[in-house]
Amino acid sequence: MPALLADRRARPHGRRRAARPAAMQLVAPPVPGAGRVVILGATVGQGHEGAARELGRRLAGSGVEVTIHDYIDAVPTAAGWILKDLYAPTVQHAPRVFDGIFRGLERPGALRRVTEGICAIAEPAVERWVGDADVVVSTYPLASRTLGRLRRRGRLAATSMTYLTDPAAHSLWCDPDVDHHLTVTRATAADAARYGVEAVAAGPLCSPAFSAAPSPVDRASLGLHGPDPIVLLSAGSLGMGDVPRTVEAILRHPRARALVLCGRNDALWRRWDEPRVAALGWRDDVPALMATADVLVHNAGGLSFTEALVAGLPALTYLPIPGHGRANAAILEQSGIAAWPRTPDDLVAAIEQHRRDRAPILPQWAAGADAAAIVRDELTARSAAGLRASGF
Repeated sequence: MPALLADRRARPHGRRRAARPAAMQLVAPPVPGAGRVVILGATVGQGHEGAARELGRRLAGSGVEVTIHDYIDAVPTAAGWILKDLYAPTVQHAPRVFDGIFRGLERPGALRRVTEGICAIAEPAVERWVGDADVVVSTYPLASRTLGRLRRRGRLAATSMTYLTDPAAHSLWCDPDVDHHLTVTRATAADAARYGVEAVAAGPLCSPAFSAAPSPVDRASLGLHGPDPIVLLSAGSLGMGDVPRTVEAILRHPRARALVLCGRNDALWRRWDEPRVAALGWRDDVPALMATADVLVHNAGGLSFTEALVAGLPALTYLPIPGHGRANAAILEQSGIAAWPRTPDDLVAAIEQHRRDRAPILPQWAAGADAAAIVRDELTARSAAGLRASGF
């Protein structure tokens, strides 16, 4: 298997890297003629970057030349600071402001003009990164907007694709001048239609370890003894949201134990001294932790939720973060993928129902769906078209 980066939960703590290479290229040697793909991720949280890494891993494993870029490197330092470093503080401490920004970006106005300005500034770097690539894939909404802008200006020859990492579509994700829109689930593909784009449910981009049925973690090693139900609580890589209130709600269940993934939020990790709560920092055994748990409670609908779908772990949304968190919760609830209990009592009842019923999770994408296969098919089509154009 080609290697790119260590697992996201094993990475060291710290808000920003002191230095970052301009690109990350997979170490598997490409096969001549297999094509070249550029992937635009973003180090904002871990969902966008994680999807980019997994797509790159799959493509490189089949001989495709793959280079991954961080979109944040394409914008000035001040813009990168706004997009990356202000994200978590705004969500955590000014949720109404963040929700207003999220909604405001859906329509023309000052917020959209500022965002489009950032996307325009990123154009030269993105155009340089893409170069003579055959396909360029974005896993970050602003990168998708930049690709659309380049296509409208006749400066993008590569086939462009967007892979939506969120369950809910958004106008920033769905640029009509991007050639193909890929989503995780059918529900997201249907939601994207309201923006006038035709999206395809391409399945998840997460480690195959989540579908490999790993052995559960020993409960005693977590400090959670006995057979009582374990609720795995994910607050994303940044430990965002009202996690203390969620833990309190989980503990209203008479027997449930809370296993809290705090990401790189050290203050959150050190918060609890409660026998029914185990708080964890960065972990590289999340597939095994999911195999240990009875249900996942999440607040964003991001990568951890997708991983739970792949692992077959039932999921519930509770106290979703503002903006995309609430939009994702609504889509997941409407489609029947994940319930959204609004009160502590409702959450307790939902936990008990999942613990008791263990109903199988219905497929949310077609069997064999794979974003990497869609990219490879496009590479094959472009190669065939090139041969026809040259008379072969």
